[in-house]
Amino acid sequence: MENGSKKLVLEEKKEEESLTVRDVLGKLMENINEGEKRATIPLGHGDPSVFPCFQTTPIAQDAIVNALQSSQFNCYAPAAGILPARRSVADYLSKDLPYKLSADDVFLTVGANHAIEVMITVLARPGANILFPRPGYPLYEARAKFSNLEVRHFDLLPEKDWEVDLDGVEALVDDKTVAIVVINPGNPCGNVLTHEHLQKIVDSIKSYLNITADPATFIQGAVPEILEKTTSCFFSKIINTLREDADIFYDRVKEIPCITCPHKPEGAMSAMVKLNLSVLGGINNDIEFCIKLAKEESVIVLPGVAVGLKNWVRITFAVEPAFLEDGLGRIKSFCLRHSK
Repeated sequence: MENGSKKLVLEEKKEEESLTVRDVLGKLMENINEGEKRATIPLGHGDPSVFPCFQTTPIAQDAIVNALQSSQFNCYAPAAGILPARRSVADYLSKDLPYKLSADDVFLTVGANHAIEVMITVLARPGANILFPRPGYPLYEARAKFSNLEVRHFDLLPEKDWEVDLDGVEALVDDKTVAIVVINPGNPCGNVLTHEHLQKIVDSIKSYLNITADPATFIQGAVPEILEKTTSCFFSKIINTLREDADIFYDRVKEIPCITCPHKPEGAMSAMVKLNLSVLGGINNDIEFCIKLAKEESVIVLPGVAVGLKNWVRITFAVEPAFLEDGLGRIKSFCLRHSK
């Protein structure tokens, strides 16, 4: 690409290769201008904990230290997690349910990646297929292929607030389908599916599917104390900051001529915006947009092709509000500068 930009190859990668979101963001960071005096604004990441407004509660930090110093958890944990941690999680979740969960209903994992690995491994069988949303994350597909599951994609519809394309699901599902992945609140789209729509998804597949409801031990040892002592004020503060960020994001995006957000974020930490390439000169796709934005404005956003949606961009809004204002302002300047 011109101006010494480093090319990011996504669309023509071999089928068996899996380029993670982290890989893509790393490639984009290589295009940051080393002479740029302004701070880099990371609006493509998926981990808000690096920002002070989203740091974890000191209660959690103290609980982990206490668990480690107790010497009670210097051992291997059962595969499903230690009993006190599972019991605490079950009690905590039962507060918002019309029925009570037990420890046997809980399987603890080391984050979402481990959970995806466990579930797909359990579901895999010869000749089976699994349905994934588009846009979605490469990890699901990579793990399914590792387990020899056929991957089939259904679309999320931006014109319907990113609801599932039910007709598409019904065309894909068959007696070899072992699961459909539905992420709610939506990630990367930032939507929240209604109960009515979730029921329609179940109705579209229920004739085919049976629907049923080795972690670090010292971390699990801290879980009961974390759940017992963390107050609602901590969670309210985080939610209020996310709500402020979502408002800033949606209002500022409306001021940027080359991108459109079809729906204000209602959950998660990011949203998908559509590029209007017809109003931009010298930018042919979402990859070029992201590379040039990184080089010229030191702002990192994720090209939509990385999550299966070409010529869209994922913007993470879970950052310090002032950072978000600055980053979106730079994107606006970039778009105005490249307008035809």
